[in-house]
Amino acid sequence: MSSKPVDDTEAAALAARELVQLQQQAEQVREVLNGLQQNLVEVETSLDNSHAAQLREANEHLVQAALLAHSHADTVKQALEQVSRTAELDALTKLPNRPLLFDRFTQAIAMAKRTGNRVAILFIDLDDFKHINDTFGHTMGDEALQAAAHCLSSSVRDADTVSRHGGDEFLILLPDLADASDAAVLAEKVITALARPMRLGDHVLRLAASIGISIYPDDGAEADALIHHADVAMYRAKKGSPGSVVFYGDEAIDQSPHEPIALASLKRPLVRYEEALLEHERRHAQLCEANEQLVMAALNAQDLQAAAEQAHRKQTEFLAFVAHELRAPLAPIRLATSMMVEVGTEELPKMQAIIEHQVTHMARLVTDLLDVSRINTGKLRIECRRIDIVSILDAAIEGCRPAMDLRLQHFRLQLPAVAVEVQGDPVRLTQVMSNLLTNASKYTQEGGQIRLRLVPTDADAVITLTDNGIGISAAALPEIFNPFVQDAHAIGFNGTGLGIGLTVVRELVEAHGGTIVATSDGKGFGSQFVVTLPLAQASLTSRDTGSAT
Repeated sequence: MSSKPVDDTEAAALAARELVQLQQQAEQVREVLNGLQQNLVEVETSLDNSHAAQLREANEHLVQAALLAHSHADTVKQALEQVSRTAELDALTKLPNRPLLFDRFTQAIAMAKRTGNRVAILFIDLDDFKHINDTFGHTMGDEALQAAAHCLSSSVRDADTVSRHGGDEFLILLPDLADASDAAVLAEKVITALARPMRLGDHVLRLAASIGISIYPDDGAEADALIHHADVAMYRAKKGSPGSVVFYGDEAIDQSPHEPIALASLKRPLVRYEEALLEHERRHAQLCEANEQLVMAALNAQDLQAAAEQAHRKQTEFLAFVAHELRAPLAPIRLATSMMVEVGTEELPKMQAIIEHQVTHMARLVTDLLDVSRINTGKLRIECRRIDIVSILDAAIEGCRPAMDLRLQHFRLQLPAVAVEVQGDPVRLTQVMSNLLTNASKYTQEGGQIRLRLVPTDADAVITLTDNGIGISAAALPEIFNPFVQDAHAIGFNGTGLGIGLTVVRELVEAHGGTIVATSDGKGFGSQFVVTLPLAQASLTSRDTGSAT
């Protein structure tokens, strides 16, 4: 009986010990779980922070990459646009090239089919442009082409297209024309703009062009055919006369048996400024010499007696001026001789020609001054023969063009369709036109306009010279042809003189049986001189129609 309680006590103690052990183990497990839970939180926190940082860094890289890609895309786009534009432009003139012109031409024709309007193409060839390349080199030729391109672009409408066809040839596309005559108006505007003198460095550029025009749908339905027809018309214009305009549909002029009018004085589109200045001075001195000789011959004894004191004083001044002008040719001679040492052998004939020309005029002036009998009699020596008046105009323009180039004056010459012949002295008639052209240039402001027109009538050749210069006052106009008369507002405008040039003109024109009339609307409104010379019998012969600029 005593052994059973002992066993129960031992069992209870054992159970208590086991419970304590289990509690200890549970506590240990709790501690382990708490540690694991804490580690888990720490791990989760660490993972969350690392992921956010990586995500932010990735986002930053993506934004930078996007911005860089956008910048590269803009650069590539601009480069592609620049390449595209460059591919559509002529490298030298920056004008639309032929592919771009053909594309616009096709669009213009399509539009014209819908609207019923017309399209015109102008084929432009610069006259005598080879002279620039041959004389001044291709670099100067390129500059002249760039100037021509700018001039053409400035002359057309915004909707028109100017394109360089090649070399010195250009095309102008005129879309949406109501009437074909509108193309002729623009062509004349282009010719006028090209003829206006421009400065290229130390050079003066004055261009002329021949223009052929074809019209859609009258002359063709496709761009290729219309350009070809405009080219054909351009060559017909060039054969007819420099600076003219011909429509493809006009009557052909290719069969004319006569040579076209081509004035040598207008064949140099580009001249050196210094050479023009030297030539102007030489021509002016030469003209003064000739004028002085004739005025001395024209002043007869009755004129001297009518105003003895005044005439004596004027004569003294005049002779002093002649003595001074006698020395004027020495300047070109001295310059030419000094240049002969420096220039190449190819320039020596030109220098020799200048010296010989000046010596000849000096000898002529001395001879005339010593010819007392001629001065006393007051008779003018006129050696008449049958001459073409166009050759007279050519020689006079050649002498006066340097002065117009120096002042960048716009000169336009209009000639008739026939040869005009008169009975006259070519030297004296050249002197007449030289005096008139010199005065027109002298009394016209820089950049002004001068027009010379020759029109034959049944019995006369009528030469009209018009300028937009300073004009002639109403008080001076009736006396303008008298010796030593100068308009007050003209004195000192562009140099001074004795006022004898127009006296010479009147004497010579009347000696040829002609008349001269001067008109002006007053100061600031320009002037006009009309010279009428009798035609030689049966002087009108067929000649190509022409106008030169």
